[in-house]
Amino acid sequence: MTNKKMWKFLKGMKSANGDHRWAKGKWYRIDGELDICVHGFHASAFIPDALGFVQGDTLACVEVRGEHIDQSNKSCYREMRVVKTWKWTKMHSVKLAIFAAELCIEDYESKYPDDSRPRQAIEATKAWLKNPSGSAESAARIAESAASAARSVASAASAESAAMTTLHKFVLKMLKVKP
Repeated sequence: MTNKKMWKFLKGMKSANGDHRWAKGKWYRIDGELDICVHGFHASAFIPDALGFVQGDTLACVEVRGEHIDQSNKSCYREMRVVKTWKWTKMHSVKLAIFAAELCIEDYESKYPDDSRPRQAIEATKAWLKNPSGSAESAARIAESAASAARSVASAASAESAAMTTLHKFVLKMLKVKP
């Protein structure tokens, strides 16, 4: 049986919810009844989905096996191990937000032609990436929120799966991870 590769975000090497600490390469098993969002080891097939649940500083590629419960954008497993980790920074989040916003900005502008705020937010965020100064910080926060809202619009679109795959591939490329 082949183990399945999935993704999750951690805070350091600790789960964001609960007290579980991870060591790379070590299999962990949880006893008791699995209950999604309550009891079990959680992960997502796509990195942006995982980021939607936990905004941690560590992206972890995990292997899962055994009994599990699936939802549309995350799963709960009985057994999991961390295979590899990458440091996740604010810069990564901002770059992902810009990329996501740019994926759907044309659709947004066709629906709301008089609303230039998302485009302005994208440009402000790009400027912040070039010069992350204090004066650009508030613009970047606003832009990050706008881009996140735009990403929500993209994920709600009929091409949700394709959009999520595109965002996932962008993160892999940004972190120089071979799929």
